[in-house]
Amino acid sequence: MSIDTETARRVAKLARIKVEEDALPALASEFNAILGFIAQLSEVDVEGVEPMTSVTPQRLKRRADVVTDGNQQEAVLKNAPDAREGFFAVPKVVE
Repeated sequence: MSIDTETARRVAKLARIKVEEDALPALASEFNAILGFIAQLSEVDVEGVEPMTSVTPQRLKRRADVVTDGNQQEAVLKNAPDAREGFFAVPKVVE
C-alpha cells in the first residue's frame, strides 16, 4: 500500500493536525516508510513465541478473588466531615 499526498492530507485532517501544503509530500513519504517497516515486521516468523509482559521472565503476582465487606466502616467514616448512622452525610443539592 502506498500513501499519496491526498491520503496524507486526509489523515492529517482526521487527526486534526495542521500540515502545510508543501509539507504533505514529506508526510506521505514518512507514512510510506512506516508502512514499509510494518510490512517487514509481518514477515517475521513468530510461530511458537509466547506473548510477554516484560523483557525479563516473570509471573504477575495474583491474589485470591474473594468478596469481603471490608470490615472498616469506622475507619472509613473517621475522616468524613459529617457521618450519621454509619453513612456519609451530604448536603441536599436538589430541592
